[in-house]
Amino acid sequence: MHIEQKSFQVRNIGVVNWLGLWTLFSKEVKRFVNVGFQTILAPIVSALMFYLIFKFAFGTSRPVIHGISYAQFLVPGLIMMGMLNQAFANTASSMIISKVQGNSVDFLMPPLSALELFLAFTGGAAMRGLIVGVGTGIALAIISTVQLYHLSAIIWFATNAVIMMAIIGLLAGISGNRFDHLAAVQNFILLPLTMLSGTFYSITVLPQAFQTFSKFNPFFYLIDGFRYGFTGVSDGNVLVGAVFVAVVNIILAAICYAVLASGWRLKS
Repeated sequence: MHIEQKSFQVRNIGVVNWLGLWTLFSKEVKRFVNVGFQTILAPIVSALMFYLIFKFAFGTSRPVIHGISYAQFLVPGLIMMGMLNQAFANTASSMIISKVQGNSVDFLMPPLSALELFLAFTGGAAMRGLIVGVGTGIALAIISTVQLYHLSAIIWFATNAVIMMAIIGLLAGISGNRFDHLAAVQNFILLPLTMLSGTFYSITVLPQAFQTFSKFNPFFYLIDGFRYGFTGVSDGNVLVGAVFVAVVNIILAAICYAVLASGWRLKS
């Protein structure tokens, strides 16, 4: 009796599973693009509302800050706030939704390494943050004066901002099991750090204790350096801030990679 034997070709993925990496990244991007009114348009409209309210309520009564008008000072902070919030929301919600719906297996079963998972999730979140940032900047430029003094500073701090929040969101999503956990991170950690970072004001108006605290707050350096790119003025040392946020991102990336590699709260 002759038994036909079938040969199966083993696919050579290589050092990096580029197809898997691109597929997961595309999934993360399509996830927020498909609901663009909520994930892209809504934060842009919110930034415009903040700008108009602050301008008409306080714009004429507030003195100039570092030689620029309050309205001009406010614009970079609003753009950065939108990028930070949306980058965090993308990875955090993606991970929590996967846990709640029980479909985490969709990205755990394919041959994707911890590094590839990290790059795909953070890359998708960073893309969302940058799209919102660019959209907000264009929208604000229509109704206000937006100038570019140091494009390299804008790119550096914007990129580090969305990467930082994407990683924080990924860690928050991995460690939590419900949306309540994300709300706790946002309300008790991220919101205080954002409010004390000079988003809507110069930190020079704060008491000395809070000014000292701000020097250890990465959000302060992100917003201060980003604002420097638009206005040419800053509250802190921009070079120190550029190095500081890069070091923070390296540390966060190492922690996140270790967590993904261990499978903590993902495989159990």
